[in-house]
Amino acid sequence: MSRIAKYPIEVPKGVEITLSGAEISVKGPLGTLKQVMLPSVTIEKDGDKLQVRAGEAEAAGAMSGTMRALVANMVNGVTKGFEKKLTLVGVGYKAQAQGAKLNLSLGFSHPIVHDMPNGIKVETPTQTEILIKGIDKQLVGQVAAEVRAYRSPEPYKGKGVRYANEVVVIKETKKK
Repeated sequence: MSRIAKYPIEVPKGVEITLSGAEISVKGPLGTLKQVMLPSVTIEKDGDKLQVRAGEAEAAGAMSGTMRALVANMVNGVTKGFEKKLTLVGVGYKAQAQGAKLNLSLGFSHPIVHDMPNGIKVETPTQTEILIKGIDKQLVGQVAAEVRAYRSPEPYKGKGVRYANEVVVIKETKKK
């Protein structure tokens, strides 16, 4: 059995949880998220707590921990939301948010325009900082990874798009 699945999920006030068949829906002040439940895992509601139980299948123990983490992230997402911060390092690298689009200038001969999916908001407090916000943790991380992939940090000068807390180890150049 998963150790993570043993812990109940606290449901804060203002969050509604609907268990219907093979789907769980979490509605809160920031929006609504839905997740398909796995057949080998059951979720029980006791007042303001949710408990995840594993079934009899071989992989049910591991999947119960996964399901518990997904539901806990849904509850956190509809109450607080998630955000990823990216920084641009390099001469002339800049970003500009325009509605649901992010315009990037990353040293290429052309500007890059990245369209944001539904549910994701992007802000640029400065020209070299990007804040990606949303209620779905997986989607926020995916969009941040896509933006970072346009110009990932290179190991010799450290130029590129990096996460705010990312440490880039700089290599020494080749000597004659």
